[in-house]
Amino acid sequence: MKQQGADPDDTEGTSDASSRPDAPDDGLKTGGQEARAVTGSPDTAHVDEVEGDEPLLAARVHRPSDLMRLLVGVLAVALLIGIAAFAHGTTSGLEQDINKGTGQAPDLLIKIAGLASSIAILLVPVAFAIERLIKRDGLRIADGVLAAVLAHGVTLATDLWVARAAPDSIQEALTQPSPGDINALTDPVHGYLAPVIAYMTAVGMSRRPRWRAVLWVVLLLDAFSMLVTGYTTPFSIILTVLIGWTVAYGTLYAVGSPNVRPTGQTLMAGLRTVGFRPVSASREDTSDNPDTGDRGRRYFVTLEDGPPLDVTVVDREQQAQGFFYRAWRNLTLRGFATRSSLQSLRQALEQEALLAYAAIAAGANAPKLIATSELGPDAVMLVYEHSGGRTLDTVPDEEITDDLLRDTWNQVKALQSRRIAHRRLVGDAILVDRSGTVILTDLRVGEIAAGDLLLRMDISQLLVTLGLRVGAERAVASAVGVLGPDAVADCLPMLQPIALSRSTRATLRKLARERAQREREAVLEASRQDKQARLEASDDTAPVPEKPDKKAVRAEQRAEKRAIDEALEEAREEDLLAQIRHEVLLIRPQAPVEPARLERVRPRTLISFIAGAIGAYFLLTQLTHIEFGPLIANAEWGWVAAAVLFSMGSYFAAAMALLGFVPERVPFLRTVAAQVAGSFVKIVAPAAVGGVALNTRFLQRAGVRPGLAVASVGASQLFGLGCHILMLLAFGYLTGTEKTPSLSPSRTVIAGLLTVAVLVLVVTSVPFLRKFVVTRVRSLFAGVVPRMLDVLQRPQKLVTGIGGMLLLTACFVMCLDASIRAFGDESTSISLASVAVVFLAGNALGSAAPTPGGVGAVEATLTVGLIAVGLPKEVAAPAVLLFRLLTLWLPVLPGWLAFNQLTRKQAL
Repeated sequence: MKQQGADPDDTEGTSDASSRPDAPDDGLKTGGQEARAVTGSPDTAHVDEVEGDEPLLAARVHRPSDLMRLLVGVLAVALLIGIAAFAHGTTSGLEQDINKGTGQAPDLLIKIAGLASSIAILLVPVAFAIERLIKRDGLRIADGVLAAVLAHGVTLATDLWVARAAPDSIQEALTQPSPGDINALTDPVHGYLAPVIAYMTAVGMSRRPRWRAVLWVVLLLDAFSMLVTGYTTPFSIILTVLIGWTVAYGTLYAVGSPNVRPTGQTLMAGLRTVGFRPVSASREDTSDNPDTGDRGRRYFVTLEDGPPLDVTVVDREQQAQGFFYRAWRNLTLRGFATRSSLQSLRQALEQEALLAYAAIAAGANAPKLIATSELGPDAVMLVYEHSGGRTLDTVPDEEITDDLLRDTWNQVKALQSRRIAHRRLVGDAILVDRSGTVILTDLRVGEIAAGDLLLRMDISQLLVTLGLRVGAERAVASAVGVLGPDAVADCLPMLQPIALSRSTRATLRKLARERAQREREAVLEASRQDKQARLEASDDTAPVPEKPDKKAVRAEQRAEKRAIDEALEEAREEDLLAQIRHEVLLIRPQAPVEPARLERVRPRTLISFIAGAIGAYFLLTQLTHIEFGPLIANAEWGWVAAAVLFSMGSYFAAAMALLGFVPERVPFLRTVAAQVAGSFVKIVAPAAVGGVALNTRFLQRAGVRPGLAVASVGASQLFGLGCHILMLLAFGYLTGTEKTPSLSPSRTVIAGLLTVAVLVLVVTSVPFLRKFVVTRVRSLFAGVVPRMLDVLQRPQKLVTGIGGMLLLTACFVMCLDASIRAFGDESTSISLASVAVVFLAGNALGSAAPTPGGVGAVEATLTVGLIAVGLPKEVAAPAVLLFRLLTLWLPVLPGWLAFNQLTRKQAL
């Protein structure tokens, strides 16, 4: 395999081991074979070996840094266009100042600059392409040409949009009358400059000092000459540069960049540059752990004249792994709880070296760092003395003794005595050598001069790591024996999943699923045994009467519930974090248990804020041209009162829709109060989540078993979804046929049905999607179907449930229709079928929206839908506001009162 190393021209000012005269040619083989290359003179020839399965490196890689630059470029283009659109006065003043300043330049200088830049802007890319082709780097040139073509296409599309569809303020900021033809305008984006910038960025010219200097001189000359001669505007120049830059990085991320990761042979050559004489290198596989993706590749290296070495190779691609996860953690967590997501190779090298020396100086057992070196411009290596031994994850449970646990805590105590935080005390970072001595590895993400919270996070992480292997009792006892009860008790506020490592959280989630599965199996077994016992008891008694005794049936139900509750109580297990807290509180009952606030912002809050801001922006743009004074003065208050009555009736309909799927006896008026309380819950939680949780809790408090309560709410939701889809199709059909003499459906309905059919075919044909859907549907029907069988035995219940769903939809549709009639007249009225279609579509989107109550999404959908079916904007916007006021905002106060009342009565 030909070595995929760095370009020699990329290493200006650096020392690349692979470019030395004695560096070996890459003869690396895969599949467990050894690669050998004879180097040096015949008298000093030696053989390089890379043992094990050194996988083939991908020819191209998708770098997260390219994606980040693409996103930054898109945001910069959007910001520039926004400034041009909304800050017209500022842009005009800026252009006048620049034109006034450049107008004083000498004509001779302008002509020379224009001529030189016109020639250089074409010659520089060609010269660079020739230089790359000579060095056999044609792939970079191909990437540059592709980026240039795409940039030219984006330029043409932008010019067309600015000329025909853009607002006047944007057109004035990006164009001006052409000096050669006063009736024509200059180009908003330069058709040749953007492709050149994209080409030079994609081929990596900016990373070479000499070429970079030439590039900037040419760009500045070209921009200066075009500004002075009046063929462009400042905003046009900036937009041209941003488009070329953005398209280049988008192209690089889409097709991938050439892989320059060092191979095993490059490692061998690099070791010789720091004075070692390696014989072979065997790579360790750490790909299974999600926390180890950015730790680098590890090699076990044997030498000709000394003990073996442990070598870690870190390159830019591995360092970028997990970048978006770390960026998200940095955004949502407080600063002390995260580490930097952007770190250069030099910074990573210096940090790991500093932590290695600091840990040993603190008296902890850590791998001894003996050498560091660069492997070209895109990788570094760290050479350690070989530690040997096994990681804690691979040590059998019976070999994890109390002495081993105490030794582990002693190493952590040594680090904390010098305020050193490890930040990743998981099983594969704890090494146990042949003599049983514990060695702490993977110090790369640690910190010196750490604060108290970081040190407590280390203790809580190690408690969980050891608890997963030996249980909470032994883990806590060993920690207390070394650190003392106060230090262990102080870490309880940090004992929360978000403060733990990624792999530990995954393990805890897996254990939680296993516990839930055991509890479900225990409940099913208890139910089966109870039914079997009652069946055997009935065989020994008199025949069952034709009409069963209600008291006997209720007694059997209570007995079954009692048996299931007892089985559930016996099968219930505490999670590991709760067990650790319990053990610590036994030692220090006064220990703080309130979790520390580590989150800066919750993901749900962030998503809700963004969605709400988008919805609010859309709604405000619709309201800016509406005069509410005359509109309210001319409103029909009779229809407003009707809308209020329909809104109130929806709560009785919702209670019917829920109780229709609950065979047990539940008070109707209290159920209505629970639905009113749901109006308050919707404001603090997404619509599809808050109502389900409240109804489930209400049924449990009413005496329905937890599993059956969840099944009843699930059955209600499932039937509601089916009715919603059927009504949407039915009203959509009626909307398409109401203005035609035939009963043929509209094209919109046909297109919707075809879209659904295509989605179903895609889901059923893709194995991953099919498995995902089948798993979710199976888990849903596992509890819902038995509950539905109970409901089907009582037809009056089923009629109540389905009737309640239809009545609920009718109340909302009539409320929206009354709101429309309150602000409209006969000339602006639309059919009830159209109103129903708009409401059903808006309600579906509101249930899927992450914002509380669907705020923003519902208003936008209803307004757009009403305008689409022919209602004027001046009527649609206030009608939607009135509808949402009656169904979402005004019921909040009664909902809060009902929620507090039901809570005091322990009904919630």
